[in-house]
Amino acid sequence: MQTRKFKQHDPKTEFKSKLRKGDEVVVLAGKSKGEVAKIETLDKKRGRVFLSGKNLNKRHQKPSMNNQDGGIVDVPMPIHISKVALLDAKTKKPTRLGYKVEGGLKVRVAKKSGAVVE
Repeated sequence: MQTRKFKQHDPKTEFKSKLRKGDEVVVLAGKSKGEVAKIETLDKKRGRVFLSGKNLNKRHQKPSMNNQDGGIVDVPMPIHISKVALLDAKTKKPTRLGYKVEGGLKVRVAKKSGAVVE
C-alpha cells in the first residue's frame, strides 16, 4: 500500500499578503498573543514576518573576534503571516484588508471600519 503524500508549498511561488513593512499588527497566536507590534521585515518566500521586540528566542553566543563576551542573546524569530492581523486605526481591533479604487488610485481599506490605510 502506498503512503499518501501531502501537498507542500511550492518554494518558487510567493505568499500573497496585503501587509507591508511598517504596519501595526496584532499577534493572533503564540507566546506574544494579543500584543501589538510593527512589522520590521516581510519574508514573502517563506510567508513569515519579523516583528519589533516580539517572538524573541534565547541564543547562546560563542565568544569570537567580533563579540568578545559571548553569552545569551535575544534573537527575533519570524511569525507566520496568518498569525498576525492589521490593527485598525479607528477601532483599535484586528481587521482584514481590502482594496478600493479612489480617485484613480488603488488604496488599502480596513474591512471593519472602512478606513483607508496608508
